[in-house]
Amino acid sequence: MVKLLVNRVKEFRARFDLTQGQLAEKIGVTRQTIVSLEKGSYIPSLLLAMNIAEVFNEPIEEIFSKEEEEK
Repeated sequence: MVKLLVNRVKEFRARFDLTQGQLAEKIGVTRQTIVSLEKGSYIPSLLLAMNIAEVFNEPIEEIFSKEEEEK
C-alpha cells in the first residue's frame, strides 16, 4: 500500500493572499520550489514543512497529510 503526501499549500497561500514568490521569500526557497510543491511533484523536508506551517500559523497536519494512492 503506497502512501502519498498531499498538501493544501495553494489553498492556504490564496487564503493569506500571497503569491508563490512571496511565500517562497518568506520561507527561503525559490518560487519554482513552491510551484513544484503545489503540483505535488516535490516532497518538502520536515524543516520546510514546519516553516510553511509557521507562515500560516497552522499545525503541519492541517497543511500536509498522507493519502493512499489509488490504483
